[in-house]
Amino acid sequence: MEKKYWVFLIIFVLVAVWSGYQPYETGLWFLEAGICLAAVILLMTTFKRFRFTDMTYIFILIHLIILFVGAHYSYARVPLFDWVKEVFDQDRNNYDKVGHFAQGFIPAMVARELLIRLDVVRKKGWIPFFVICICLAISAFYELIEWWTAVLSGDGAEDFLGTQGYVWDTQSDMFCAMIGAICMLIFFSRLQDKQISKMAHSDDSEKDN
Repeated sequence: MEKKYWVFLIIFVLVAVWSGYQPYETGLWFLEAGICLAAVILLMTTFKRFRFTDMTYIFILIHLIILFVGAHYSYARVPLFDWVKEVFDQDRNNYDKVGHFAQGFIPAMVARELLIRLDVVRKKGWIPFFVICICLAISAFYELIEWWTAVLSGDGAEDFLGTQGYVWDTQSDMFCAMIGAICMLIFFSRLQDKQISKMAHSDDSEKDN
């Protein structure tokens, strides 16, 4: 494994250790951080069969850091966004919306790369549509997980859900995910195409050698 991937892994471990040290609520931390750990295990076990572009790995790492911050403080209590709430006279801590934006943005990058490199969709014009559908499906499934967990956990439900009394929280979460996916498609598709092309040329050169 190349040095850069070890750097990614070390950063992940350091952030995970920080996040797990005296979190706001230990049970909540395991619920939130468990997703990060599962994602990294999946990426490591599939690395030899399918290696993503560097840009995708970088954004996955950013997403994991966002999740670990939320797991440490709880999404309703991230200090920076408490400050933002006071400065802009907001009704709630909106860090969870950053998380849901990332929940659309990064899965869109992952899904788009998979669809292109595995040649899942032959008519490329359909790729943005399928990417957005995949991201909305992921967002909806996550909301279902939140609901099921809240029903089972009882008293800890509010901290995990992070609604902060906002009646449209579920709908706004999914909207943020959709906006995240659209932003990725608009602003990063060309850069991702270049990285995919570069990786393909690199793989061809290795085969020739």
